Amino acid sequence: MKLILATYNEGKVREVKKIMKEFEILSLKEIGFDEEIVEDKETFLGNAMNKASFVHDRLKDRFQDFFVLADDSGLEVKALGGKPGVFSSRYAGENATDEQNIEKLLFEMKDIPFENRGANYTCAMVLIYPDSSFITSIGRCNGKIAFQPKGKNGFGYDPVFLTEESNYKLTMAELSEDEKNKISHRRKALEGILNGYRGNKI
Repeated sequence: MKLILATYNEGKVREVKKIMKEFEILSLKEIGFDEEIVEDKETFLGNAMNKASFVHDRLKDRFQDFFVLADDSGLEVKALGGKPGVFSSRYAGENATDEQNIEKLLFEMKDIPFENRGANYTCAMVLIYPDSSFITSIGRCNGKIAFQPKGKNGFGYDPVFLTEESNYKLTMAELSEDEKNKISHRRKALEGILNGYRGNKI
């Protein structure tokens, strides 16, 4: 069964291919799909649904019996009222780099003590079936925001996200790819999708 992964992020493609072995997974790049997918909703789940629906509608005349999987994710900081949220990738501006986004985040949190620096990565996923029905899943990874970046792995806010699993000693960027994938918000959301898919098959 074909599954189209509605992302241009090759890191996401590799991660999903390792986990969702029931499917023949194809990225947008692999099928030659290059249309812009707008992310203009106010929630992660809204953006994930928008992406999945857009890709499914565009491809329904091209493929038969295919699934579409989409996700939207970001960082939510409690002391900032949930920001940056759906604006995580463009927090410091529309074309901001990861470093610029982190710099803005740390500046806004410069006076917040460690005990109040709680945050979570959130990932919302939508799987659309061939008949246009769908299931959803949300995964979260808890942690705290460090006072300065550490580590060279990962991307986004990983260098300042201290993981709960390490007792807030290591950032996501200090973990190996395999270590990160075991605890990540995306892994947890994927597991929810897989459990829903397998349950629906019974």
